[in-house]
Amino acid sequence: MADQRADARALSFGSIAEDYDRFRPGPPLEAVEWVLGGRRETAVEVGAGTGGLTRQLVRRVERVVAIEPDLRMGSLLAARVDGVPVAVGRAEELPLADAVAEAVVGSSMWHWVEPRQGALEVARVLRPGGVLGLMWSGPDRSEASLAQLIAGPGIDAQALAGQATERSRRHQVDLPDDAPFGPPERTTVRWVEAFTTERLIGLASTYSAFIALSGEERARVLNDLAEFVADHPLVAGRDEIELPMRCHCWRAVRR
Repeated sequence: MADQRADARALSFGSIAEDYDRFRPGPPLEAVEWVLGGRRETAVEVGAGTGGLTRQLVRRVERVVAIEPDLRMGSLLAARVDGVPVAVGRAEELPLADAVAEAVVGSSMWHWVEPRQGALEVARVLRPGGVLGLMWSGPDRSEASLAQLIAGPGIDAQALAGQATERSRRHQVDLPDDAPFGPPERTTVRWVEAFTTERLIGLASTYSAFIALSGEERARVLNDLAEFVADHPLVAGRDEIELPMRCHCWRAVRR
């Protein structure tokens, strides 16, 4: 039952594909270059969503193939990113031949993957010396007042700490002992990005916990969040604010 609920949440983003594409920040080019680890002619993107990472990949890789389990997300990607074939599939069962890619990359998606199946399947489609590169991008919530702003009203310090712990778990990548990868590397890329109130609220509406709410609950949460953000000291009286952002990056090379 737990796996079924996780699968449902993983596939919930297609119901808000337009908002996801509009409000979710993609990873910066610096992070993409780091996870690629050098020149790559062919890259496979898993869990490609609406193309936030894809738009950066096509600037650095000659051939990009996008794999996305949700047709609603994949169709939007195909319509907005020229020259990238989109196939329906999952990291655990890629619709690709053996040893066809020099990089397999994903953005904010590996925590939805069964780690053993995913790692072995990625190893199958990678050529020796190819890289598995993963990223998680979003606002940097290490500062307490910013974390509270993004979390919204009614979230106390204990709840914020719990959210931070859960995010930390999502950024972990556990490779099975028999997966043919070298030792993993990690880095964090930081930058600053301008957010309007509308974009802050829109971003909050793209997370699976919000999408799972009923229509009535969503309306109530959005109204409460709009009032909270408008009155927050970091935002009040401003058209937009500069948010510190971070992208946690992880990579491992196939032996």
